[in-house]
Amino acid sequence: MQQPDTPQHAKTPYDEAQPAAAQTEPQAEAGEDPAAALAAAQAELARLREDGLRERAELENLRRRLTRDLEQARRFANERLLSELLPVFDSLEAGLASAAEASPLRDGLELTLRQLRKVAADHGLAVVDPAGETFDPQQHQAIGMVDGQGQAPNTVVQVAQRGYVLNERLLRPALVMVARDA
Repeated sequence: MQQPDTPQHAKTPYDEAQPAAAQTEPQAEAGEDPAAALAAAQAELARLREDGLRERAELENLRRRLTRDLEQARRFANERLLSELLPVFDSLEAGLASAAEASPLRDGLELTLRQLRKVAADHGLAVVDPAGETFDPQQHQAIGMVDGQGQAPNTVVQVAQRGYVLNERLLRPALVMVARDA
């Protein structure tokens, strides 16, 4: 009859590790040279140290990668929300352009747009307004070419729609008209 596992009969991690340790220890057999056994033990120790260093380096690399991924996720967590707000910016700007010069409606639109831009800027959103700059296909989308009227070729003459950048990542390119060669 078998006794139930009690604290006196329970196996400990030490008991379970004994057979494994016995297998890895170099055993001096009868007639084996002690110098050879020592050399084998030193080689095994060097291998285990190297394995330990490799594992430590892998853990450090994993920690760095996870930290970087977490930082990226934090920086761009609002990307979807902010990109959905871009048409709101466009609508407020269009409303400002069509509102009478000294009206309460214009004042309200300006205040709302200013507050919205501040909140967006606090979360890493920046406006790309390239009027007068050299055309950059990484930041701008050309919708047409016009006579330069004194502008250098490939210069942005008119901005049809502002672009936006979120933490140095392009969210929406600016729609622009570019000066053509004369």
